[in-house]
Amino acid sequence: MRGLLVAVGLATALVKASVPVQSGAPTCAQLISLTLPDTTISSAEDVAAGPLTPSSGGRGVDVPRFCRLSAIAAPTSDSRIAIEIWMPTPDKWNDKLLGTDNGGFSGAIGYAAMASAVSRGYAAAGTDTGHSGDQMEFGRAHPEKIVDWAYRAIHLTAEVAKLVVRDHYGRFPEHSYFSGCSTGGQQALSEVQRYPHDYDGVVAGDPGNNRLRLIFGFLWSWIATHTSDGAPLLTPAKLALLTKSAVAACDAHDGLRDGIIGDPRECHFDPAVLQCSDATDNDSCLTAPQVAAVKKVYDGAHNEKTGELLFRGWARGSEQGWPPYITAPREPVRIGLFRDFVFHDPGWDWRTFDWDKDVAYVEAQVPYLSAVSHDLRAFNARGGKIVMYTGLADPVVPPEDTIDYYEAVARASGGMRATQKFFRFFPVPGMAHCGGGVGPNTFDALGALEQWVEHGSAPARIVASHSTAGRVDLTRPLCPYPLVARYTGSGSTDDAANFSCVARTAGGSARPPS
Repeated sequence: MRGLLVAVGLATALVKASVPVQSGAPTCAQLISLTLPDTTISSAEDVAAGPLTPSSGGRGVDVPRFCRLSAIAAPTSDSRIAIEIWMPTPDKWNDKLLGTDNGGFSGAIGYAAMASAVSRGYAAAGTDTGHSGDQMEFGRAHPEKIVDWAYRAIHLTAEVAKLVVRDHYGRFPEHSYFSGCSTGGQQALSEVQRYPHDYDGVVAGDPGNNRLRLIFGFLWSWIATHTSDGAPLLTPAKLALLTKSAVAACDAHDGLRDGIIGDPRECHFDPAVLQCSDATDNDSCLTAPQVAAVKKVYDGAHNEKTGELLFRGWARGSEQGWPPYITAPREPVRIGLFRDFVFHDPGWDWRTFDWDKDVAYVEAQVPYLSAVSHDLRAFNARGGKIVMYTGLADPVVPPEDTIDYYEAVARASGGMRATQKFFRFFPVPGMAHCGGGVGPNTFDALGALEQWVEHGSAPARIVASHSTAGRVDLTRPLCPYPLVARYTGSGSTDDAANFSCVARTAGGSARPPS
């Protein structure tokens, strides 16, 4: 609560900042004198067009000429939030601000996303969320830094960026957007829930907004797929076999054999059909313990005492993507939640987790790590718009959890029709986490959002493409949930023009729109 009060106080103070709006825009270098509450401008300089290698290292990015401002915000005595604002020359500015995202628990500014934004004419804003690195040790004995990561840094970045843009160009941005995926999707939803006036519209991709339950899901699935001494049960070859078999079993459920599972909720592939007939263990079958492990991942995390579902399982068709977060790590991924954020014990052992008692305890300690409020009335009332999407073969964030969130918002917002007036959700068949996969995985969600916010044109479909070796070989429409894409019966099945968005009927089939 203390962090929230500090943030609200800064929101009030920023509108009273010391530099007034000027009719003539100051030079980039003059922005160094801008005074902001609890924020220090560390540099402001013109950057020439060409390749740029960030001071933190990493890959260089190509940029146009722009003004680069760096600042440090310290809303608490234990906060040190790095913020950068990149602004194109006034003649190239599109009058908009775009907030950029972070991945995982990353403490790195997304320079590639900022470069893309400024190249498209946006003033771009980014932050390191108050720490460096992607592990969770930063929160050990630093509760304010956890709050910074959870929501405060993104909010302060929006406020600082708007004021800096005002002083550089002489006016506030006409429209402000945020676009992110994974943790960025959580950041987008957190802004909508906690600070509905920060952005006019957000893109929330594959959102990890149910953060605590997601980490419980990682823990559950890692335990299921490893022996008691931590040895993995499933090899990459076994996972490839599972994906191939699941797709073969469920591909045609949407009426088209194209190597894509249209909706994994309609897929009931049983891994037991792959169980080895004898004691043999090879890449063409699964042992009984392996079958049991896979079923646990599909079924999701449960309270082992009561049987209560705690978190949705991973989708059939996502298995080949399990290694980074489920099968390959030497210990449960994001174990820092328990060691560093909650139990404050670097030696905490995953074997001690009590599925009956510890879930509630963890959620009571750091509830703000998640962004799961279903009450979006304030954002809707101020005219805000949301475009959310998720890959239906996402191996990181189970797509069914994202579907659950959207349906819960719809119930809280007066039904699906009322919700679609401000919030549209686009499931992406065959797409993995934030891209990749066998399905269409490249599309312009931000462009669709802009058309909605600026011209009142709600996206009835978004055309997505899939490429192989740099060549587009498939396009499909993404349909606003609960509509689904179905082939019209004529023309190439690789062309989005030959598909319609139709309503699903009972049993998972579909009917043409009325």
